[in-house]
Amino acid sequence: MPLQKLQFRPGIVQDTTDYTNEGGWRDCDKIRFRLGLPETIGGWTRLTSTPMLGTCRDLHPWTSLDGSRIVGAGTNLKLYVLDGALPIDVTPIRATTGAGDATFAATNGSATLTVADASHGCVLGDFVTFSSAASLGGAITAAVLNQEYQVASIVDANSYTIVATATANASDTGNGGSNTVAAYQINTGLDAAAAGSGWGAGVWGRGTWSSAANVTVPGANVRLWSMDNFGEDLLANVRGGGIYYWDTSAGTSVRAVDITSLSGNNQPQVANVVLVSERDRHVFAFGCDPQGDPGVLDPLTIRFSSQESFTDWQARDDNTAGELRIGTGSEIIAAVQTKQQTVVFTDRSVSALQFIGAPFTFGLSEVSTNTSILSQNAAVAVGDAVYWIGNDVFYRYDGNVSIIPCPVEEYVFDNVNTSQLSKVVSGSNSEFNEVWWFYPSAVSENNDSYVVYNYLEKIWFYGTLDRSAWDESGVSGFPIAASTDGNIYFQENGFSDGSTNPPSPISSFVESSGVDIGDGQQFMSVKRIIPDIGFRNSTGDPLATFTLNARTYPGSGTTQTQSGNTVRSVANPVEKYTEQLDVRIRGRAVSVRVESNQVNTQWRLGTTRIDLRPDGRR
Repeated sequence: MPLQKLQFRPGIVQDTTDYTNEGGWRDCDKIRFRLGLPETIGGWTRLTSTPMLGTCRDLHPWTSLDGSRIVGAGTNLKLYVLDGALPIDVTPIRATTGAGDATFAATNGSATLTVADASHGCVLGDFVTFSSAASLGGAITAAVLNQEYQVASIVDANSYTIVATATANASDTGNGGSNTVAAYQINTGLDAAAAGSGWGAGVWGRGTWSSAANVTVPGANVRLWSMDNFGEDLLANVRGGGIYYWDTSAGTSVRAVDITSLSGNNQPQVANVVLVSERDRHVFAFGCDPQGDPGVLDPLTIRFSSQESFTDWQARDDNTAGELRIGTGSEIIAAVQTKQQTVVFTDRSVSALQFIGAPFTFGLSEVSTNTSILSQNAAVAVGDAVYWIGNDVFYRYDGNVSIIPCPVEEYVFDNVNTSQLSKVVSGSNSEFNEVWWFYPSAVSENNDSYVVYNYLEKIWFYGTLDRSAWDESGVSGFPIAASTDGNIYFQENGFSDGSTNPPSPISSFVESSGVDIGDGQQFMSVKRIIPDIGFRNSTGDPLATFTLNARTYPGSGTTQTQSGNTVRSVANPVEKYTEQLDVRIRGRAVSVRVESNQVNTQWRLGTTRIDLRPDGRR
């Protein structure tokens, strides 16, 4: 028989049987499909010079008026801006004591200090900076005290403990003096949600029928941020908390401040999501306190500031500030800006918010009901379309809401940690016409898996990667993403894992379903593989391993396996690599797997051929 071409349909199919998927790909990791062919994804290099504290849940890059590229990053512990590669702490201060209101007590032989401060308002893990404190008399000097500390434990409403950088001795009998000032940063948030389950809890219509609901325990939500730039300055919001402003021109030595501390009118005190409308220069607060009820969050209220102002929120005849309320659902989950409108998601509906001018400024129209969305960051805009992940399906909005057919849908939703759904994050990778969703697998509390939709070729694939935030704004030239290791990375940069020094290999593979002769009655033998692969842009001597796996029946295990390496020997002027791989394998069906695990290696698979011959009927 002549050589047989191995031509497989692009994309991964998991939600069917291996035999039904003959002629298709069934499994992969860290590859994509481009022009119908599988290739390795790009690598990543570190942007941050030092790790941030906490897990980053939102990134926002922008450019200042002087051309400086700035990145805002919100973690469960801090708010940062990146000055080049250095993360600068600009976390807002919630309270500052009067001189001497905070005092210290030490115990001989211990580094743990008790801090007394009436009604301190701290939670475990909060950060406090002390200044003007005097030595306690021994090892706990003024230099030891006057720095930032993290609250180690809460004793009661009037005292807490910290762990000093020195161990107290018998001479440390003082209290820090009468000039000590304590500056408390806003309360820290959780890195993981505490959830319970049961029937009769949660919102009607969320989750699958007859399944116990997973509901987040009140007060145990993951810390989420939403950020946007107002001109060259940053607006940042903690979900369920305040809206903060950071002035770029003031420099990195200045912290963000609550907008209610600035001159203005009736600014929201609490909100769930903040967004700046680029077309008309209004600031939106979604799920916030209404004008007439300051400080009391209404999860369905939308407020918008007057045009060209982020501090004037009082609706008047002489400005464009105002307020709307969504009628369907129990809370606003997310809001995404497209080129023409802002799309608002509740737990049960999708609405379009559009600028209409005076006297109403904005109009709100419901475009779909009985929909769902997994998290605040589960939707992303690509042009005028929005893609998002719901409770058990994927959606697209382009004027109408539609469900996107997904052949890996069961694979994804059967393998997600339902107690940590708020961590799901989406992002676009427009260079490759892709939308990515990162989610925590069933065995992880953090995002360790992803699923990708190529909206141009309408194909899906998936893999494993630790990413907690993603942004593609074009400011950096590469998509940027955050990891739970506290660092931010340039994505699609190189072909290695830049989280280590030196960079480490990226393990990637793609594996097909079985190929047979006719209806699979005959056995076949394969004697050689003629690889068709390219290693463009790879350095060194890259290689990829081809593996054939034979089966007798669809339900049986692999009966034979043979592998061989394809090695590039010449890169220029014409790329040359291993001409053929000699194998000897027999079965009714044969699948192929291509993989690599080398630094600086990129490969793209073409039309590989195999020497396949009938080998009897038994």
